[in-house]
Amino acid sequence: MKSKYWLLILVPASLGSFFNAIWMMSDPGGWYYQLPAAIPDFGPLNEHFVRDLGAMFLIWGLALLWAAFSEKHRFVLLALIAMWNGLHALVHAFDTLRGLVASEHWLIDFPLVYSPTAIYVLLAWLARPGPARDEMSASASIGRAEQ
Repeated sequence: MKSKYWLLILVPASLGSFFNAIWMMSDPGGWYYQLPAAIPDFGPLNEHFVRDLGAMFLIWGLALLWAAFSEKHRFVLLALIAMWNGLHALVHAFDTLRGLVASEHWLIDFPLVYSPTAIYVLLAWLARPGPARDEMSASASIGRAEQ
């Protein structure tokens, strides 16, 4: 994928993480009760924990911004974010399956838990290094140099 497409995808994603982090860290109660994800279904508000997660989203924002501009580090950064999202999705699935939350959480959690997992896995896969990918990049560079 061309660099401009990575910028178009990853810069807005990083901004979303930054804004979420700022909201979580500055107004944990507002985030907890107003985010359309039925978070209170999972237990009582813990402001410290919400701020801890806000710190994680801040780091994600930095990682996504870094990945937008660094082809060399893109795969590793996106793979780490995909792994965290995957584990997070498994925890949500487990808690829904065991009845901690109602079965409507399959739908409630889809936009903010399951979808991002699929998207970050796809992005990490697209950013993966490999011999064929490296050869294609090298031959494209040679072709441009010869022109």
